[in-house]
Amino acid sequence: MNEENQVYFVDSDELPPQVLERKHRLEQDPSFRTDHMQYMPGMEVIDSDIKDLVLSQTKDYDYTQYTARDVQRALSGDRCSIEDFKALLSPAAAPFLEQMARKAELLTKNHFGNTVYIFTPIYIANYCQNYCIYCGFNCYNNIRRKKLDFAQIEHEMQVIAQTGMEEILLLTGESRKYSDVHYIGEAVKIARKYFRNIGIEIYPVNVDEYRYLHECGVDYVTVFQETYDTDKYETLHLLGHKRVWPYRFDAQERAILGGMRGVAFSALLGLADFRKDALATALHAFYMNRRYPHAEISLSCPRLRPIVNNDRINPRDVGERELCQVLCAYRIFLPFAGITVSSRESAAFRNGIAKICATKVSAGVSTGIGDHEEKYEKKSEADPDRNCPENDAGDEQFEISDSRSFGQMYQDMEKGGLQPVLNDYIYV
Repeated sequence: MNEENQVYFVDSDELPPQVLERKHRLEQDPSFRTDHMQYMPGMEVIDSDIKDLVLSQTKDYDYTQYTARDVQRALSGDRCSIEDFKALLSPAAAPFLEQMARKAELLTKNHFGNTVYIFTPIYIANYCQNYCIYCGFNCYNNIRRKKLDFAQIEHEMQVIAQTGMEEILLLTGESRKYSDVHYIGEAVKIARKYFRNIGIEIYPVNVDEYRYLHECGVDYVTVFQETYDTDKYETLHLLGHKRVWPYRFDAQERAILGGMRGVAFSALLGLADFRKDALATALHAFYMNRRYPHAEISLSCPRLRPIVNNDRINPRDVGERELCQVLCAYRIFLPFAGITVSSRESAAFRNGIAKICATKVSAGVSTGIGDHEEKYEKKSEADPDRNCPENDAGDEQFEISDSRSFGQMYQDMEKGGLQPVLNDYIYV
C-alpha cells in the first residue's frame, strides 16, 4: 500500500521503521515534503483571482499602524470599508470593544432580527490521509478509527432527529479512500429523509463532485482554510491532499459553481497571526460575495482546541476579548453574513455573543463517531455502557467546551430573549 494512503492505528513508537523514518523526515526536512502550492493530479484548477486579492491585502496589513482615530472613524461611518475593517481588527480597537459590540448588535438585529439558528454536526468517519500536526484525526495519531455504515448513519440520524433538530452538518476525516464522494452522497440522501437543511464539512472536491453532492441534497459547504499564511500552512500540513493550499482556498468557489446554495469560511484562530487570519477570512467571504451575490455567505470563528497525542502545538493565545473583537469586526464589515460560534467555546461566551453578533450555534455536539445515542440517552447507573455495548465509537477530533443538549440550548436561547430557529428554508 502506498504510504501516503495509509491510516495508522498504532502509537508512533510501534510504526514500521521505514514509516517512522518517513514521519520524522516530514517533520524535520522541508525538502522532503511536496510543494504545498503545487496542485496534485486530479485537482481541478479554476480561473479565479480571489486568492491573489486576499493574499495581497493580507500581506500588506500592518495592524500596528492604526490609531484610536482610525477606529473612531470606522465606528462612525454608515459603511465599513476594508481599511475601516483593518482598523477594527487592530490592537488600537481593543479599548473600543463596547462600542463595537453595540454597533454589531444593532446591525445583527437589522439584518437577522432576534433569531439564532441551531444545528448539530455528525461525524460519520474519522479516517484521514493527511498529516496535519494540530489535528486529532491525523494519519499518524493513535486513535480508534471508525466509519459508519449506512444503517448506522440512519440510526444516528434518527436519534438526532427525535430531539427536534432540523439542520445537520455531516463531517468526515479527509480520506477519499475510506470516505469517497459516493459514500458521502449516500449519507446525504439518508439525511434528507430526516432534516430540512444539510451541510457538509469534508475534504475539498472538484466542481462536478460538488454538483453531485448538491443533487444528493447538500445545501451548503463549510471549509476551514485553517490559516491563510501560506508559509505557516506549509509547516502544519506535512502530508496528504490537504497540503495543497490553493486547492483548498478555491473550494468554496468550486462549491458555488457546483450549485451549492451557501458556503462558509473560517480560519482556525491560534495557528498563526489571528488578526491577519481574521482579515483574510473576511476578505475571502467579501470578494466571493461580490462575485456571487446570490450565494449565502457565512463565517465561523473556531479557536484551536486540545487534541490527543500531540504536545508539540504551541498556539498563539487568542483570548475571549480578542475573539469578541474579531466577531464584532466581522459583523460591522459584513452585516449580511451569518456568523457561527461552535461548541469549542464556553456556554457563557456563546450565550453572550449570540445577543451581539452570532447568528448560529451548534447543540448536542459530539465530535466522535457513532456515539450520539450514548450521549443523548441517559445511561443506567447499573449499566453505564448499555447504549454502546461494544464501546467501539470512534475517537473525537478535539475537545468541546459547551456540551449542552439541543433542548437545553433552545431553552437558554429563549431565556436570553432570543428566538431559536430550526429551519429557514422551504423547498418548492
